[in-house]
Amino acid sequence: MGDGLRTIRVITTDATLLSQASAAAASLEGWEVEGLDSIEALLDRAPVAGDVILIDKYLRGENVYELCRALTGKTRCRTWVICQHDNSLSEGIARFCGATGVLHSPLTTSKLRTALDCVGGQLSEIPSDSRGDEIEALLPESLLVSIADGTPDKSLVSALTDPDTSLFNFAFLNYKLDEEFKRAVRWSESLACVMLGFEGQCSPEVLRQLAGIILEASRDTDVLGRFDESSFLFLLPRTGPDGAEVMALRVGQAAQDISLCDLVGDPLVISVGISSCPHPDVKRREDLYSRAREAFQTATSDGGGVACR
Repeated sequence: MGDGLRTIRVITTDATLLSQASAAAASLEGWEVEGLDSIEALLDRAPVAGDVILIDKYLRGENVYELCRALTGKTRCRTWVICQHDNSLSEGIARFCGATGVLHSPLTTSKLRTALDCVGGQLSEIPSDSRGDEIEALLPESLLVSIADGTPDKSLVSALTDPDTSLFNFAFLNYKLDEEFKRAVRWSESLACVMLGFEGQCSPEVLRQLAGIILEASRDTDVLGRFDESSFLFLLPRTGPDGAEVMALRVGQAAQDISLCDLVGDPLVISVGISSCPHPDVKRREDLYSRAREAFQTATSDGGGVACR
């Protein structure tokens, strides 16, 4: 900040988390804490090399992993994701998206010291003036690096994605369902769960085309995955049932427009089940999923279309 101190920039709207960071940094010589409420505010402050960025995993209205990707190539700072709970996947996902790693709250002086003493991550070697498309090309090789020996490790990609569609797989969907449901409850925001699928089987090419349609109809903040052989599951943050239905109808219409067919040549009939929270009958993440599943089964029994619960 111009006074000889390096800065820990905490991106959060949670006053408690910011207080934790300030208290933890009080005994760390040469460091000060600055609270910011958005990535835009961070970039406006022009962080300098040597600063450390801490991003609240539950930053209101944001997907922290998308934020980490958005920062790639724009700072030469170490970036840590602050999580409230331990999760075996958090560290790998955060690193995959460009963060240095994960810290778990409550923040303490020892945890901050560990983060500050950490040797700069692999992103420090990416030129700060690199173009966005060049950074994107570097991501697969530069981010998927084993902590143990620095060799490329693409097991994380296969662990998170479905090989046929490149959408997220069921295991990661289960993790994200928990994360998005907690975020929605914490901030009293809406969250839609959508199950979309078809009866029968289709070729790998048709499956890829359908996945492309789904991606085209979605937003960057939506979580899109393959549920099983013939169905998909989507999590749509800050979206109610009406918005989810618009997205689902868009997918169904696009599939019809390009005449997607199953293996026997019949038109692919899309069925959709939608649930959402807040809802008096949705008290757990399992409720959100099961209601979407039941609605999907109803739509399938009715010969296609959209059903909401």
